[in-house]
Amino acid sequence: MFQVVWLTRLDDALERLGQICFDVVLLDLTLPDGMGIKAFERVFQAAPDALILVLSTADDEAVARKAVQQGAHDYLAKEHADAYWLPRALRYVTERKATELMLRETEQTLFEEKERNRVMLDSIGDAVLATDIHSNITYLNPIAERLTGWSHADALGQPLTKVFNIINGKTRESANNPAHYVIKNGTNTELGMNCILISRTGGETEIEDSAAPIRDREGKVTGAVIVFHDSSQSQQITEKMAHMAQHDFLTGLPNRMFLTENLPHMIGLASRRHKQLALLFLDLDDFKDINDLHGHAIGDRLLQSVAERLTKRVRASDVVCRLGGDEFVIMLAEIEKPQDAAYVAEMLLIELAVPFLVEDRELHVSLSIGISVYPNDGDNMKALLRVADAAMYKAKADGNNNYRFFGAETHGLIKDQNFVENRLKHA
Repeated sequence: MFQVVWLTRLDDALERLGQICFDVVLLDLTLPDGMGIKAFERVFQAAPDALILVLSTADDEAVARKAVQQGAHDYLAKEHADAYWLPRALRYVTERKATELMLRETEQTLFEEKERNRVMLDSIGDAVLATDIHSNITYLNPIAERLTGWSHADALGQPLTKVFNIINGKTRESANNPAHYVIKNGTNTELGMNCILISRTGGETEIEDSAAPIRDREGKVTGAVIVFHDSSQSQQITEKMAHMAQHDFLTGLPNRMFLTENLPHMIGLASRRHKQLALLFLDLDDFKDINDLHGHAIGDRLLQSVAERLTKRVRASDVVCRLGGDEFVIMLAEIEKPQDAAYVAEMLLIELAVPFLVEDRELHVSLSIGISVYPNDGDNMKALLRVADAAMYKAKADGNNNYRFFGAETHGLIKDQNFVENRLKHA
């Protein structure tokens, strides 16, 4: 069923088109106030979404064809615009328009989906490239462009081996092409170890990751996608995390974990070289009073300054650790005799006797130091740390700002198991 509005003047038709949205416009190219292609152009401008069917005579068929080229859906000879042909023509062009609309909507949906995928692939942190069934490049995202040195425009259609030039880092020979493998076998694959990408400019990047086949809706392999990244970044992150795990966040000094993992090695080294090793357990005297009086921010700055001075007064082979709070441990590697540790302790007491200037505040701190020596006081970290801790408390009991070795007077502290366990929990 059609609801028809019949108008005989172009101006009246244009006015009505401005008021109502029509699905179909049947346009006679010989209206009294508008003729030929100009009439079509005005109607098309007024109703760009309508289905326009041009009525023509044999004399103006060329004009009708031109109208179709410019947007009309079809034309119909006037002699066929009768009760038989006109409904059929309208039904034909209406169905065709519906089909075209559906195709446009499908194309728009596919375009939007493709655009979403493109934006997603362009935004991820990994490099992504894709190939067709012949291993020719069909896509590179920005990260892949940067790592390969090829722009998307230049790489498009190029052989994968030219753009994705990879070699074995050990043998320097060409590495197996992962796209060839997944296209042939239809299964995912990981890139080989020690894989190095040679960029267009000759730069080398160690890479890692995987390749996978691309399939059509029937499951047939039509190409491959390779996802890769600079593996040196992963290594840097791993190294950074390992460093953070073994170092104090405030002072940057090694922490208890570092001491736990490295002291056994240092003990073994000292044993093989027939040397001794000492642990100095340091505690700042009355640090809590400074924290309470000036605040934790000043206290933290003071701890950082103390760490700098302690590090300055030991050898490069020695290790200064912060166990937490105001407690530090210094591992003196390969000393000849206990007196060497005593000399270092005396130097540290002198060093910290100099006032600290923190944010225009002059702060005074001193040290209580306990010393344990391998092999006399123990042959493992727990024993050496326990002895040095007890000796430090003896130094505090004797008036602060001094050092003590483990001896008979500290032996009672070592026997106090509750004391030992509590101290080790906080060390």
